Amino acid sequence: MSSVLDTAPEEGTVQARNEAKASARLVLWTLAWAATVALAKFGPQLLWDPPQRVASWAAVAVNLAVGIGWIVTFTRFLHALDELQRKIMQDALAVTLGVGWILGFTYVVADAASLVTRDVDIAILPTLMGVVFLVAFAVGKLRYR
Repeated sequence: MSSVLDTAPEEGTVQARNEAKASARLVLWTLAWAATVALAKFGPQLLWDPPQRVASWAAVAVNLAVGIGWIVTFTRFLHALDELQRKIMQDALAVTLGVGWILGFTYVVADAASLVTRDVDIAILPTLMGVVFLVAFAVGKLRYR
C-alpha cells in the first residue's frame, strides 16, 4: 500500500515535467512561426527587392513548413496536458473556431450582398479569435477551479 502512495507524487512530478517540456517546445515553435510570418510579410520590403519572387516564395514555404511543425507540436502539447487542462483548452478552442468561422462567413456573405461599405483588414479576424480564445480559456479555468 505504501508503494502506491510513494509513486503518486512521482507521477505528478513526471506529469508536471512533461507539461513543462511540451509548453517550452510550443513556445519555441510559436516564436519560430511568428518569425517566419514576419520574414514572409516584411522580407520583400526590407530584406530583398519585391521582384525577387524566388526569395518570397522560399519565405512562404518556410512559413508553411514551420506552421506544420507548430501544429504537430501543439497536438503533442494537448496530449501532454492532464484531462482537466485538455478539456478547458479544447472547449476554448471550440468556441474560438466557432466564432471565427461564423463571423468570417457572415462577413463574406454580407460583403457578397454588398452590405459592407468598406473592406475590413484581414488581421482583425485572428486578433478577434485570439481575444475570444483568451476569454474562453479564462472562463473555463474559473468554471473548473
